[in-house]
Amino acid sequence: MQDQNEICRQIIAAALNEFIAQKKIESETISAGSIRIENPPKPEMGDIGSPMFMFARTLRMAPPVIAGEAEKIINSPQGTGNFSAEQIAGIGTFKAEGPYINVRLNKQNAVSSIIRKILAQGEDFGSLGEDGTKPLAQSHVMVEYSSPNTNKPLHLGHMRNDALGESVSRILRKAGADVFRTIIVNDRGIHICKSMLAYKLFHEKNGDTPQSLGMKGDHFVGQCYVEFDRYLKGDPEKNIPPHPEAQAMAEEMLVKWEQGDSETRSLWQRMNGWTMDGVRQTYMRTGVGFEKYYFESETYLLGKEVIEAGLEKGIFFKADDGSVRIDVTEAAGPGKDGGRQEKVLLRKDGTSVYITQDLGTAIKRHQDWSYNQMVYVVASEQNYHFKVLFYILRKLGYEWAQKLFHLSYGMVNLPTGRMKSREGTVVDADDLIDSLHQDALKAINERGRDEAVGDADDVAEKVALSALHYYLLQVSPAKDMVFNPEESLSFTGNTGPYLQYMGARISSILRKAEEAGIAEDTSDQALSLLTHESEWELIKSLDRYPQTVLKAAQDLDPSVIAVHLYEVSKNFSAFYRDCPITSLGAEDRMLSGARLALARCTLIVIKDAMSLLVLPFLERM
Repeated sequence: MQDQNEICRQIIAAALNEFIAQKKIESETISAGSIRIENPPKPEMGDIGSPMFMFARTLRMAPPVIAGEAEKIINSPQGTGNFSAEQIAGIGTFKAEGPYINVRLNKQNAVSSIIRKILAQGEDFGSLGEDGTKPLAQSHVMVEYSSPNTNKPLHLGHMRNDALGESVSRILRKAGADVFRTIIVNDRGIHICKSMLAYKLFHEKNGDTPQSLGMKGDHFVGQCYVEFDRYLKGDPEKNIPPHPEAQAMAEEMLVKWEQGDSETRSLWQRMNGWTMDGVRQTYMRTGVGFEKYYFESETYLLGKEVIEAGLEKGIFFKADDGSVRIDVTEAAGPGKDGGRQEKVLLRKDGTSVYITQDLGTAIKRHQDWSYNQMVYVVASEQNYHFKVLFYILRKLGYEWAQKLFHLSYGMVNLPTGRMKSREGTVVDADDLIDSLHQDALKAINERGRDEAVGDADDVAEKVALSALHYYLLQVSPAKDMVFNPEESLSFTGNTGPYLQYMGARISSILRKAEEAGIAEDTSDQALSLLTHESEWELIKSLDRYPQTVLKAAQDLDPSVIAVHLYEVSKNFSAFYRDCPITSLGAEDRMLSGARLALARCTLIVIKDAMSLLVLPFLERM
């Protein structure tokens, strides 16, 4: 079944090519794919709008003139291209309005076409372009996200990273891309040694373990990290003097680790195991997954080898202090004094830095899996880092470095301010979800919905995750944001719980209709009854879903899906308010059947869009 938008593109392209031929204008043939389709800002302007700006230079005339000439040809008695006047009338009315050709679709034909298309495609609806193929079918995209450290649990910042990375991966797959989700675990370095040192100072003698203390593994190791900072800086309230020598002790431990000291390595493996057990539990809880785990401890040596090779080739240089560096002025701009800017790649003692291991990891990944694009989901604080990383890889001669992309996202904080993990003010992901879970359960109890929802505890968990993920994803990735737990849990307005409620409401409508023996009806006669403006607005918003998925995939921006999902939900709410479904009486069973089919289409879109945003769907609520 051909898409209404695609047919409009073909008609407009045919008219423009006919105009070019009539006026003998030197121009290449205009393809239907080059015709842009937009949504007019106001319903009274039409259902589809196509701007003519892009053809002004080629045709050497003003866009309003082009639109006017195309309208004349489209509305001529003989039609245009392969479309007769009768066929064009069946699609809709084409009218030039300023620099646009606006189309008022033939509602009866469009309604039937859209509803049948959605029902026929089912879960595939949204993944197919207007030509019936998956637009990103030839894309192979590797997505890296989360990047946990093995010295602390996941926190609120990780939650935005995880939600963004998982959602982008799902959106790309929906659009047809082959997606390979990866994670880099920061399991080595000075920060890891700080937690290890704190364990030796305060816990090893007692034989403390997460199990013996009744703690989740990542939480226990994170506590050690906070204890190190308190020991280093001192804490007057706890009568702890500062110990500045602790920094040198941690650095010495890092050197021992890199030298392969057995005792140091044994403690490192033990504590990393505790952390990763806890982190994996959180991933399972939040619906996040990966095809492959990469560990910095396994790639940093490759990075060091690459740097040594680059030093021999003259790409890098050894500074007076013995460190290995590269001039990155070309990529990052001049330094603070206006001179050249240098990046350290190996410290003077030969130990690696973050970018050392990132170089090794990037090279290893490309060897493991061939991709068209590599997307790093990392906070905007690392914009400089990735500029330099990509620059160095290009200088080393890796052509695939042109395919690397940093999906930079803004910081996320709480209303109380910025979080700092080393000071113990960070909000652990598990604690945050637990708090949302308890508040959701309280709301279910207060509404007396315990029995109606089934397993209240399970529903509360899904409401909590929906509240968290939707709040984090409804904002464009580049923007900083403040996460407000209370706002996120609202069951009204633009929130995850409201969208869950809308999905559960439609599910209830369909169940009750089935119990009452009212069947969905997609016959021409039934669908022709869907003439109310609220029905039409809902149908049009459903039809825009495939375009929305493609735009979100191209922009790597889940907020595009979030905006559309909320729009569909609001349109369904208006439709349900204005158009009774199952209470029409026996004489209007045909209209009820058509409206049920529309409700079914809405549920298909809402359920799919929720999945793309990592929002658990609820049949009952």
